[in-house]
Formats: sequence, C-alpha cells, structure tokens
Amino acid sequence: MKYIALVIIMAMSSNFLSFGQQDKEPIEIEVNESEKKVDVMVDGELFTSYIYPDNVMKPVLWPVISPDGNMLTRSYPMINKEGDRTDHPHHVGIWLNYGDVNGLDFWNNSEAIPASKKDGYGAIAHQSVKKAKGGNGKATLVTNSLWNAPDNTSLLEEKTTFTFTAGQDIRIIDRTTTLKALVDEVKFTDNKEGMFAIRVARELELPSEKPTTLMDSHGVATKVDKMDNTYVKGDYKSAEGITGGDVWGTRARWMELSSEVKGEDVSLIIIDHPKNPGYPTYWHARDYGLFSANTLGQKALSGGKDELNYSLKKGEKATFKYRLVVTSGHLSESEINALADEYAKK
Repeated sequence: MKYIALVIIMAMSSNFLSFGQQDKEPIEIEVNESEKKVDVMVDGELFTSYIYPDNVMKPVLWPVISPDGNMLTRSYPMINKEGDRTDHPHHVGIWLNYGDVNGLDFWNNSEAIPASKKDGYGAIAHQSVKKAKGGNGKATLVTNSLWNAPDNTSLLEEKTTFTFTAGQDIRIIDRTTTLKALVDEVKFTDNKEGMFAIRVARELELPSEKPTTLMDSHGVATKVDKMDNTYVKGDYKSAEGITGGDVWGTRARWMELSSEVKGEDVSLIIIDHPKNPGYPTYWHARDYGLFSANTLGQKALSGGKDELNYSLKKGEKATFKYRLVVTSGHLSESEINALADEYAKK
C-alpha cells in the first residue's frame, strides 16, 4: 500500500516527506494583508488559510480542505451553511488558546459575548507575518501575536511557526508556539477549555439523536428535535485503543477522528509532542465535533485525579508543539505511530 511505503520511507529519513519526487505536492504561501489572511495552496488548490479577522478574537486556520477538495472544518460562524450546528461560535477552524489565563477566558471569547461581560475575556491579536516561504512538498509560515487583556495589556507574546507538508493523499501541519510572559506572572489555571483544537464539519461528528440547533437552508438557526445522521459517520480512536465518545477525558499521545465526506474516506489525527507540559495530553474531544488536545487542563478531564496549574514569570518562555495529519484514506495504527515517532524527534 502506498501509505505503508510512504511512512516507512519517512521513518527512515531525518527530514519529513523525503519520499520520491513524484509524491511531493508544491505548496505556495500567499499573503494578503488587506484581507487579513494568508492562503496555503497545495498544487494550486486551497488547503487552508491563516486568518485574523477582528471578529474572531484569535488567529485561526480556516477552512481546512481535504486532498480531494472536501471541507473538513465547520463552516459556521464564518459561513451560514445548511446543516451546520450553531453552538459555540468561538469554535472556528484550528486554533490554540486557553480558558483561564490570569483569570481571563481566552477560549470562549467571540462576537456573541455581550459588551457587559467582555471584561472577563482575553483576545489574541495578530501582529505580523515574519516569514512566508513555499516549496516543493514543504512550506513555512511564521507569525507573531499578542495575548491581550480587555484593557489591551499584553500578557503574552506569541511566536508561532507553521510547517506545512504535502503529498498526494496526505497533508500535515506542524505547529510550534512559543509564549513569552510580558507581565510579572502569567498563570494558566487548570481549566477544561483548551488548548490545540479543531472544530470539524458535520460529516465528521459522531452520530447523535440529541436535540440541537442547526442552520437551515435560509441561513436561519432552527431547533431540531431529532438529528439526521445520514452523512454523519465520524469516530474517534486513541493511541490507547479507546474509541467513540469514551475518548473524552482520557490521555494518549495521539487521537484519530475518521469519517467519510462525499465518498472520500478522511482522517484527522492530532499528535502531541513529548516535550509539551503534561504529556501525554488529555483529550477534550466531543461527539458534536470539537476535537481538542488539552495539554494544561487536567482536573476536570481526570475527574480530579490530576491537576496542572502552569505559570510563567516575566521573561520566561514555554513552547507547545502539535502535529495535525490530514489524510484521504485511513492510516493503520503502525503508520500513525511512525508519524508520531518521527514527530517526537523534532
């Protein structure tokens, strides 16, 4: 199988995606400051965009497109797509933030928060693109941001490097984020809401018949008593062999969410890095489409068994590293483990 051969070759090489020239896909990085976005194009087609609109409260990667051209991230709230859930408007694309930083909630901030309550929320403000370099099979985007309190006091300076790699049926995003404390102390109080996350399209959710609110064909949020699961085929599987909704609150070095979208078998795999605090991560992974590795939040996820209250003194830095693998087709556990082993060496 082409995936087995691909992973074996990758595992043998010190540089990821060092497989044959014919398997690489050219990647272009297109910076558009006027539209507050950076497009990542694979072989001339959009893979994802780094966007930082004023109304999202943090920079995100949105949308994320599969190798066959299918949308893997939820469209709402950026686009009113029929059939999308309309809960949690702060769940946009792929992001990294946290629910309690010096008492401020960065995770839940969105346009939906009324002005009278905004003083309890923080926002991440994009500052600049430091590097944008495309290439054959590999590209790099480096950005700077500030984690700000409501009074615009900057608590943290963020430098993030996205490394994009692409082959015929595989896309990988490696995110390395370094946070530097700008005030006397920055406390990441143990919190369920965190940290590296993606909100997925309806087709990747786990089937559920619970009542909810969906977008209708007229762009109106409408209550639905019973869900139509015709095209909903998502399922989780962790490195520890746990599946379905039972993965929530468990620990593992990787988690896979697989499904089928318009006839294409797809997988999203998040891989934790051994150098991250709290490794292996707890998983805040929900059946309704939130797929999150919560590195710093342990108390709620472990039922009180574990707790991690992380902090930085002024000038101190912490680095967090995550890998997201997007495939057309499914990888075996041994192939995923090979990707995780290779990433652990970075």
